[in-house]
Amino acid sequence: MQNKILKYFLISLSVLFVGLVLWYFRALISYILISAVLSLIGRPVIDLLDKLKYKKFKIPKAISALFTVFLLWGLLIMFFRIFIPLLAGQASELANINAESFIASLEEPIQNIEAVLHRLELDAFRDISIKDFIAERLNALFDITMFSGIISSITTMLGNIFIAAFSISFITFFFLKDERLFVEGILIFVPSKEEEKVRHVLSSIKRLLMRYFIGIILQITGVIILITIGMTIVGLGFENSLVIGLFTGVFNVIPYIGPVIGAVIGLFLGIVTNLDLSFYDQMLPMLIYMLIVFIAVQQVDNLVFQPLIYGTSVYAHPLEIFIVLMMGGYIAGFLGMLLAIPTYTVIRVIAKEFFHQFKLVKRLTENL
Repeated sequence: MQNKILKYFLISLSVLFVGLVLWYFRALISYILISAVLSLIGRPVIDLLDKLKYKKFKIPKAISALFTVFLLWGLLIMFFRIFIPLLAGQASELANINAESFIASLEEPIQNIEAVLHRLELDAFRDISIKDFIAERLNALFDITMFSGIISSITTMLGNIFIAAFSISFITFFFLKDERLFVEGILIFVPSKEEEKVRHVLSSIKRLLMRYFIGIILQITGVIILITIGMTIVGLGFENSLVIGLFTGVFNVIPYIGPVIGAVIGLFLGIVTNLDLSFYDQMLPMLIYMLIVFIAVQQVDNLVFQPLIYGTSVYAHPLEIFIVLMMGGYIAGFLGMLLAIPTYTVIRVIAKEFFHQFKLVKRLTENL
């Protein structure tokens, strides 16, 4: 009995020690995990380059890995080069918006809403001025100090970006050059009798997450393109359309809730960037057309993009995905919702390999 207690105590102490070490080196762990994801995204490029041959000449792995790293960073830099100036311009435009002028442009529909509420004689709305309520919220939203704080945070973050970029690039290069490196690094800490199971788990996780992350990138790109084209056709300027497309594409990564958030942000940006329009004659029809674009793109996403991503990688029921997303959001907010699906996929693969004897695990992992 005492031996068992001592054994469990030593295991608990070891787990606590490992947890403290991981927490202390959390920045390095983050770099390794980001590099692992980038290596999964870049793996198809490596595989393609490996197939290229001229007589007996074959591209060396080191050259293929270096090219892929430069390609990934080139795409990332191009992304920021396009969108950062647009977002900065949009933020500056929002910061200069006067709440009073915003309300003035919507005065007629606000008056109509207040008239309906007063006509219904609802006690909850009797002493509320919708105009004052909106003005109070907008003054807080368009507060220039908020945008200054965001810019200050970004500036602070950029102070460490060089070290992070170099570290991630360095680690990613070796992960791409030797795809077994990450696996072998984990297997060092695994008992020999469990090595084969862990190797199988890591192989399954790699296959599923590679499909998932590549699919997500294609989904975001597709949604951005479709929304941008749709909003341009509706009559918005190309830059505004591209910004709305970016927000919609990024939030669309979160199933179910994300598209709604993206659409709300898009409609809001459509209003605040067109305050000079007459509400009933011009703005309202424009908002209706924008809503039609959001709904049409969402249907394309539901019928084409999502089945391609979740059907070939996650293999989970929609209700499972929804519950996992809610749990992720509750634990870590927006970031938790973004990481919920890949984390859940990893847990399911591990559970199937090591805890398959449990009925619940069998049920949740039967499609893997």
